[in-house]
Amino acid sequence: METSDLRKAGLKATLPRLKILQVLEANKADHLSAEDVYRMLMDEGEDVGLATIYRVLAQFEDAGLVIRHHFEDGHALFELEQGHHDHIVCVKCGRIEEFFDRDIEQRQRKIAEDNGFDLSKHTLVLYGECQNTNCKKGDS
Repeated sequence: METSDLRKAGLKATLPRLKILQVLEANKADHLSAEDVYRMLMDEGEDVGLATIYRVLAQFEDAGLVIRHHFEDGHALFELEQGHHDHIVCVKCGRIEEFFDRDIEQRQRKIAEDNGFDLSKHTLVLYGECQNTNCKKGDS
């Protein structure tokens, strides 16, 4: 994503927006909270306030640049818009994996159609316990 993407979304390319966008770009595989973004910017010596980060992430969401998720723990997590996919979340350590399954997508569309709906959007989140030996909360 670039400065031109911000302009296309109707947003000026301010320094805080660019810095936040850089953090999201550098962590495409992750789902970040506003606090995560704040910590990463602080680690880089950037002076962007947490309130600004919340505001910019909300602007990015409104512009369709990021997606906000509320997984089981209730905290808002953000990821860059990269096309539709679903998630599986470990209830012990919070690890999030993304997946796309054509059969599941077709089945969901069929269910909507069978019930008289035109599916406009949906979210599928599966919860389970990951099998990683280094699961952070594996003993709890």
